[in-house]
Amino acid sequence: MRFQLTDDQRALRDGVRELLTRRFGAEALRAAVDAPGRLDRALWRELGAAGFFALRLPETEGGVGLGLPEAVLAFEEAGRALLPGPLVATHLAAGDVPGAATGEAVVTAAGNGLVEWLAAADVVRGDAAGAVPLRSVDPLTPLHRVPLACAVDPVAVLLTAAEQLGSAARACELAVQHARAREQFGQPIGAFQAVKHLCAEMLVRTETARTAVYAAAVTADPLDIDAARLLADEAAVHGARDCLQVHGGMGFTWEFEVHLHLKRAWVRTHRSGAATDSEERLAAELLAHST
Repeated sequence: MRFQLTDDQRALRDGVRELLTRRFGAEALRAAVDAPGRLDRALWRELGAAGFFALRLPETEGGVGLGLPEAVLAFEEAGRALLPGPLVATHLAAGDVPGAATGEAVVTAAGNGLVEWLAAADVVRGDAAGAVPLRSVDPLTPLHRVPLACAVDPVAVLLTAAEQLGSAARACELAVQHARAREQFGQPIGAFQAVKHLCAEMLVRTETARTAVYAAAVTADPLDIDAARLLADEAAVHGARDCLQVHGGMGFTWEFEVHLHLKRAWVRTHRSGAATDSEERLAAELLAHST
């Protein structure tokens, strides 16, 4: 297996990051938080024009013709930027729903008894009958609960893990930046052993998750995907918590993005079959080979 990124893959990653930095930077993120439930259709169409939703669609069907590893890189950047919207569902619908590939249509999906962005969607895949609005902990992810859970595509699980990976990497980056800039007792707080340990643990969890997510993108094995999802969930949730710890009381304030990473990470753990489903499948596989 080859896990080193190619030049084209690096260019894709950098291009997605540049696009999101330009179109969904700090000011746009804050504006989205202040207007919960409103999806930026212009940004959605721009993502479509850039090929975000059609990355894995064959060129003969108007897509970019790339593979799952490239999609993982793009969704990692989306997670890093806290990009809102039913990105995974729209990406998976690119070959089936007219307008999904170009960003003209917003597609959401019912899964694990939840539906994201139901009111903003043009198309809902799965059974959303009887949907009841929930008060979401994440202001950037409106939720509805539905009576029945639907089957989940393993690719949706992997792309969710990629978003978690991006969020974990961003939380680590924010923690290190703050540890270098914030001073106490005449020196940066990063000089203190307790802060060093927090940042080091964040980095280890993030890079462990990165290895698992990238490997699963190459093998596309469902069990590899489940393992990657659990590691990415852990890296995102614990990383955001540790980032809050490094920031101290400042991290809990509304104007910082740190708390948004924690809230989004919590919501993602319940998406695409939920982490417990991945745990059950891995446990069953271990038991099957222990006899």
